[in-house]
Amino acid sequence: MRVLLDENLPHDLAGALTGHVVLTVHQLGWAGVKNGELLQRAAGQFDAFITMDTNLQFQQRLQDRLFGVIVLRARSDRMTDLLPLVDPILATLAALQPGAVQHVGA
Repeated sequence: MRVLLDENLPHDLAGALTGHVVLTVHQLGWAGVKNGELLQRAAGQFDAFITMDTNLQFQQRLQDRLFGVIVLRARSDRMTDLLPLVDPILATLAALQPGAVQHVGA
């Protein structure tokens, strides 16, 4: 699966999501791009978008997107807080459908 990590997530998370091709917004030179434009750029290039932006689903129409969205809920965006979510993220990726929004974490 082709996965895009939002700019609010650490680059190290990409390496933890084994079995997937994971790129970051920063790697693509898309840092600072507004959410609407970012989602348009991701269409057709990625199967999943992972973010910690809990407002994204209320600000953007996601159900018509060609990729699914995973919203992470963690104490912070530090790897120590995100590592416990890696297995649930991988399980969610396995079942993620285009246009779906799934929440991972407490």
